Amino acid sequence: QVQLVEFGGGLVQAGGSLRLSCVASGRTFGTYAMGWFRRTPGKEREFVASISWSSVSTNYADSVRGRFTISRDNAQNTMYLQMNSLNPEDTAVYYCTADPSFRTYGLGDPQYWGQGTQVTVSS
Repeated sequence: QVQLVEFGGGLVQAGGSLRLSCVASGRTFGTYAMGWFRRTPGKEREFVASISWSSVSTNYADSVRGRFTISRDNAQNTMYLQMNSLNPEDTAVYYCTADPSFRTYGLGDPQYWGQGTQVTVSS
């Protein structure tokens, strides 16, 4: 079992930055691929980024590539999402996720989800 808790959401002006954190519980954290999804009211949930257990591989949605950076620290059971150059279209609830497979991340629903943290970008 993996339990996930997100931190770091909030209100920021367009062009600003935020860093989200996700703290995981469970001794097998280091063996799971991790990722972020986001959901806006009235829209489907959207894959944002993923990272392999070793941090060797990462993947990003086209909408955030070059602006967002995903990283993890297995020793601290923590994953991060550094978000730069934010714009109002990034406003959403952001979810930390974990799944055994990195290869299929974003193609379906990951196995574990956090409760979500709100990110609001004002224009």
